[in-house]
Amino acid sequence: MNSIHYTTVSTSKEIVQIQELQRKNLRNRITDDVAQSQGFLTAEYTIDYLTRMNDALPSIIAKDGDVLAGYSLVSVQSVREGHDLIADLFNVIDRTPYKGRLLKETNYVVVGQLCVAGAYRGKGLVQGLYGHYRDCYADQFEYLVTDVAQANTRSLKAHINTGFQVIDTLVYGGIPWDLVLWDWRNR
Repeated sequence: MNSIHYTTVSTSKEIVQIQELQRKNLRNRITDDVAQSQGFLTAEYTIDYLTRMNDALPSIIAKDGDVLAGYSLVSVQSVREGHDLIADLFNVIDRTPYKGRLLKETNYVVVGQLCVAGAYRGKGLVQGLYGHYRDCYADQFEYLVTDVAQANTRSLKAHINTGFQVIDTLVYGGIPWDLVLWDWRNR
């Protein structure tokens, strides 16, 4: 394993690598044991949608040489209608109050998805990806927001350890989720 390098997506090859890593970690493609111990993804994105997301604002990736070790997708308002789950997430976030204001009245960015390849888990990549996310975009946004399935305890723990806090809970698709926010104004 080389040293991990954090950067933003800059090639179509990296977008394809994101989709490949995503597909390997979708909940419907892994066992219950793997989902419980390693976490899982629920949303699948097309290359066209991933490209649209990246064109709006480049996503964050962790690379080990040419290998994609992990990613954190950047979702902004202009791509909210490109995928039903992202649209629903933006709608929920907009209706959620935080510190006396509805989030729709603030300037926030959404994590469209985060995934770390199996060989790189437990090595601090979640914090590295989110640290680079903050370095790239904290000057443009007040908050980083996403949701985490409550059954995905590994992911929730990683988010809390990074600086996110649970600000609400919701249920969609019959699954309970925690809405988490990282307040970048408190740096």
